[in-house]
Amino acid sequence: MTGLASALLAAWMLVSAGTVTQAENDVSSVTVIHAGHLIAVPGERVREGASIIIRDGRIDTIEDGYVTRDGAEIIDLTAHWVLPGLIDAHVHLLSERGASSRLDTFTLSSADRAFVGARHARRTLEAGFTTVQDVGGDLEAILALRNAIRNGDAAGPRMRVAGPSITPTGGHGDVNGYNQQVIRNFSSPGACNGPADCARAVRSLVQAGVDTIKITATGGVLSNTAAGLEVQFMDDELTAIVQAAEMMGRRVTAHAHGVTGVNAFLAAGGHSIEHGTFLDEESIRLFRRSGAFLVPTVMAGEFVTLEAEANAPWMTPFQRAKALQVGPQMVDMLRRAHRGGVQIAFGTDSGVSRHGDNAREFELMVEAGMTPEQAIIAATINGARHLQLENEIGRIAPGFHADIIAVSGNPLENVSELRDVDFVMAAGMVHKAP
Repeated sequence: MTGLASALLAAWMLVSAGTVTQAENDVSSVTVIHAGHLIAVPGERVREGASIIIRDGRIDTIEDGYVTRDGAEIIDLTAHWVLPGLIDAHVHLLSERGASSRLDTFTLSSADRAFVGARHARRTLEAGFTTVQDVGGDLEAILALRNAIRNGDAAGPRMRVAGPSITPTGGHGDVNGYNQQVIRNFSSPGACNGPADCARAVRSLVQAGVDTIKITATGGVLSNTAAGLEVQFMDDELTAIVQAAEMMGRRVTAHAHGVTGVNAFLAAGGHSIEHGTFLDEESIRLFRRSGAFLVPTVMAGEFVTLEAEANAPWMTPFQRAKALQVGPQMVDMLRRAHRGGVQIAFGTDSGVSRHGDNAREFELMVEAGMTPEQAIIAATINGARHLQLENEIGRIAPGFHADIIAVSGNPLENVSELRDVDFVMAAGMVHKAP
């Protein structure tokens, strides 16, 4: 080795050693939360008077009592109930139902939708939801939003995204109710027909960078067509979609209202169902046998029912008729699924209803017979398992992301406390404080 090379190596080792020593002694990146009542792992005991030590965006340790670290930032939540950041497994951040919904398809660019999504993402985060799964929207816009949040360029919850739904041509996820020229020009990039074409659609989305695959296994309430609410894919198409996704390392979730679609998708090996309005006893057996999750989105049913009853001007006659058919069934559906032992993951379909109101779903889950604790588990422990992030989020534990929220009252006694979140931390960064 030359003298110059030796000198450079020695200098590099000295700098490296100094950096390590500095990092070990650097407390500027350490935060300590003093938690009055700590629900670290929903379903387990509440810890009274504990300290959460956070280093570089992750939980370092949890200690009894109110401890300090020299130079560390102290956050006083001694008067609060502290719990993991919430997970909403069914949102549509790029839009929100209203008078301009139908025109937005043609007047907004992908860039416009990404900025709209950024506004909704911040509102969702400030409501206490630190992770979401977006299950249907403009591919370019939703990938840009996910990446901007991931890179710290926008404030919002951690995102898993599906992009456009895979749908049969003319199905719930396609463009319906416009003239033929519009339909030809704006047909969904997720539209497919036949097993080979549907496998291609899955692979194209994976190539684009989506985290999960979402399909419309049945008709839906808000598609402007009288195509019903039952199954809209052939059995071989469903099988091809699931197999193609699994080969590419992705899971598949299905929008499904009618029981024929729920059961056909679960029989094809599908991983989760969104809505599940008309599920039956066979559905429950299929859920339990496969371990699939149900994401019930009860508040979407409540919202469309109220809008239909009020003759909301944005609703078409087809939408109004289906809303009055579906909406009133959803609380009872969740009650039957919960009693039957189906795994429940929290999801709202926000974007149908207003972003930021997501916690209304907790109240409806309790109305359907779940305890407040079970509803919170659905939005933490179960939500993390559903998204395959159970080793990263869903609890306050060493090594996990520092996704932490706090409320002033006991949510285990009154779940409505979660509608008024006082403190939000995501990946160690405070976004809302008392």
